[in-house]
Amino acid sequence: MEIKLYYNDKDIVVAEKPYGVSSQISTGENLVDLLKNQLGGEIFPVHRLDVQTTGLIVFARNEYSAKELSKQIVEKTFKKEYLCLCHGEIEGKGEMRDFLFHDRIKNKSFVADKSRKGTKEAILEYEVIEKREDLSLVRVKLLTGRTHQIRVQFASRGFVLYGDGKYGAKDNDKIALHSCKLTFTHPRTKRKLEFESNIDETK
Repeated sequence: MEIKLYYNDKDIVVAEKPYGVSSQISTGENLVDLLKNQLGGEIFPVHRLDVQTTGLIVFARNEYSAKELSKQIVEKTFKKEYLCLCHGEIEGKGEMRDFLFHDRIKNKSFVADKSRKGTKEAILEYEVIEKREDLSLVRVKLLTGRTHQIRVQFASRGFVLYGDGKYGAKDNDKIALHSCKLTFTHPRTKRKLEFESNIDETK
C-alpha cells in the first residue's frame, strides 16, 4: 500500500492515514511499518488516530523530533482539527466539556457525571458547516486528546457519528471521522507548519 505524503524530511513525515490501518505498531497492517517500507529509516509515533479514523497524522523520524513534537502536544501548541458526520441536527457552534473514563477491556470510553479516579477531562470546540437531512457535518477543534473523544462526546449528546456502531449508530459502517488539519512547529527549524486534507481525498 502506497501512503500519501504531505511532507517529508529527515525529521518528520506528515501522512494521510487510510481507513482500517492502525497508526501504531501492531500485529496487523500498520502505518509505522508501511512508512518504514516506503521511506526507509525509523518512524516514531508521537500521536495517534483510531483505526477507523482517516486523515492527517505526523510521525517523527528521529528521537530528537519525537521529543520535541511530544512536548508541543503536552503544551497544547500542537493543534488538531477534524471533520465528522453526525446523526441529528446540531445547531451552530459551541464547546463540549466532559470527564471521560476509558474501559481498556471493552476499548470503549464513557462520560462520567463528575471527576473521579480514572477519568480525564475532555474538551473540544465545534462548528456545524453543513446539514444534510438528518445529518450534520461538523468541524471539530480538539483541545484534549482522549481515547474516542469526539465519538463519545457527540454520542453522549444524541449525535452519534455516522457508521459508529460501537457508540450506537445503526448504520454500522465506515465511521465518518477525518483528521482534516494539523498545525504545529517544525521540531528543528521552528517554522510554523500547517496541513489540510479534505474528507473526500481519502479512499
